[in-house]
Amino acid sequence: VQLVESGGGLVPAGGSLRLSCAASGFTFDEGVIAWFRQAPGKEREGVSCIRPSDVTTYLAKSVKGRFTISTDKDKNTVYLQMNSLKAEDTALYYCAAYGNEYPCRRAVLGHGLLKTAFASWGQGTPVSVSS
Repeated sequence: VQLVESGGGLVPAGGSLRLSCAASGFTFDEGVIAWFRQAPGKEREGVSCIRPSDVTTYLAKSVKGRFTISTDKDKNTVYLQMNSLKAEDTALYYCAAYGNEYPCRRAVLGHGLLKTAFASWGQGTPVSVSS
């Protein structure tokens, strides 16, 4: 599995960005794609997850109402639309893949997005929000 993120950048607070995660060697009909972020000096945290086969989605409380996750199965790509960005959204954003629904289902049931469940990761794209 190869994952390539793009779309990061520097934006003012209140601005928007759309991140893309292009996946190859991954079966969209079976697995899930997630977004994580890691700010300097902090733990990597789960942001969002999508199961492309039935469009089951999960968004962390910190981004719900501002971020949206979507997929284009024809392009094997998952998007993270980020609106109303805040300084605390500044981080390196990673996408990750898993071969079945387990991590997303677990998160939807209220147990959070478990980073240790994911073995395939992209290289990350930086997002910097100026206040």
